[in-house]
Amino acid sequence: MSDERFTLDTNILVYSVDRTAGMRHQRAMIIVRRAILAECWLTLQAISEFYAVVTRKSVMAPADAGRVASYWLDLFPSAAASADAVRIALASAVDGRTSYWDALLIATAAEAGCTAILTEDLAHGSTLHGVQVLNPFTDTARAPLVASLLAEE
Repeated sequence: MSDERFTLDTNILVYSVDRTAGMRHQRAMIIVRRAILAECWLTLQAISEFYAVVTRKSVMAPADAGRVASYWLDLFPSAAASADAVRIALASAVDGRTSYWDALLIATAAEAGCTAILTEDLAHGSTLHGVQVLNPFTDTARAPLVASLLAEE
């Protein structure tokens, strides 16, 4: 498995518990399970957004979502947004490069030393704040990091 430090976007966390998501659910479950053993850091923002999304969309009951989020806080190193990350995100949003929330998540991950983010919400292969965007649901351009997470055990 790759020793590259990376993070997971909220959508990967949500798909990992959303049994109605088909192939995305299956792939996200594998990614999250294998990420626990890899150099994966989660942002507190992604964990918080996970809870908000799965409870708002009734994917999970609040108590169950809280248990899952707490479990991830125990298993993964986590990174909180700093004032500098907020400034970087504001500049990215003002410049129109990306949404504020995506920029904040990526700036926070970059401060934590992450060089990649797994997400389907941004352009695969692009780089923002030194963090490469990898879409794990795109089979045609799967990166070595994603391939290592999805490899047979």
